[in-house]
Amino acid sequence: MVYDASLDDLFQKVWVGERIDRADALRLSRLPLEQLGALADRRRELAKAQAYDGRGNQIITYIVDRNVNYTNVCNVYCKFCAFYRVEGDEDAYIITHEEMDRKIEETIALGGTQILMQGGHHPKLTLQWYLDLLSHIKSKFPEINIHGFSPSEFIHFREVFNLSLEEIISQFVRAGLGSIPGGGGEILVDRVRKRISPLKAMSDDWLSVMDVAHRLGLNSTATMMFGHVETVEERIEHLERVRAQQDKTGGFTAFIAWTFQAENTKLRAPTVGAHEYLRTQALSRIYLDNILNIQSSWVTQGQEIGQVALKFGANDLGSIMIEENVVSQAGTTFRMGVADMRRLIEELGYEARQRDNWYKLLRN
Repeated sequence: MVYDASLDDLFQKVWVGERIDRADALRLSRLPLEQLGALADRRRELAKAQAYDGRGNQIITYIVDRNVNYTNVCNVYCKFCAFYRVEGDEDAYIITHEEMDRKIEETIALGGTQILMQGGHHPKLTLQWYLDLLSHIKSKFPEINIHGFSPSEFIHFREVFNLSLEEIISQFVRAGLGSIPGGGGEILVDRVRKRISPLKAMSDDWLSVMDVAHRLGLNSTATMMFGHVETVEERIEHLERVRAQQDKTGGFTAFIAWTFQAENTKLRAPTVGAHEYLRTQALSRIYLDNILNIQSSWVTQGQEIGQVALKFGANDLGSIMIEENVVSQAGTTFRMGVADMRRLIEELGYEARQRDNWYKLLRN
């Protein structure tokens, strides 16, 4: 590390695992990248020492699942999204049960344990349509976890179905929902959200869905999509809000950050590269002292940076992404299989282990 006596107390706080505040985070964000990375790697070691019977420092995990986007019809028109379509577009679609069955059968054949199911904010799909789809999946594929519906979708459901979040989520759980992804987090600062997705759920709405879900016993992930119109201070504000929610309910299993992908989108903003990605992920690991798992975003960064991220606070490579439709529409088309995952992990001297949604290790 580069020595700076004025930072000794802060370095010591990070090294022993103490909580940092926003001012600390801003100071850390200005460190040389390799120095910040070393501190984040230390926090990864401390976090994982709490798991896997004391062997967590040597284990890096991954999951085999599939992203299933049940519709691309959406009426919130986010400027950063190249995936959405409007009703009447030639390539607009709604998935059928038969198509869903085929996707899940292929996932199981590849050793998959989960589908990550999200879609656009379709203005005409009914509550019963969603309940029927969930019930169909759970009855036909009981071994598959349905990790589905982002908070912004649930806010959309609340408005369209005219029911409370508690009632909607409870009905979805009874029908088969197992956990909730953290999609739509973007930056949890309303100034930013009003610029990039003004018709989408605002910060308090996103957090309220997570609060209700956690209180009903569902786990979820938390996310951040950065590198567009936000400031570093607003990234830190996002981390603060996620950490505060985790203090309150403890329901987040993991945090995933990725960079804005600009191609084919309407958002005109200066994008950031791998250097800024690694810096932000490292800062996230240090700040989010109450979330054990940080996922590397190889899907947006590629295999090489995805691997490097394992030395910048990440302890998980995420999913092999049997299918990915949203980010790829914005021009990013990285792909990886289980053999690639295991190679990237083992090249760094770690033990590669497949996991489920709750970070339970599965047999290799």
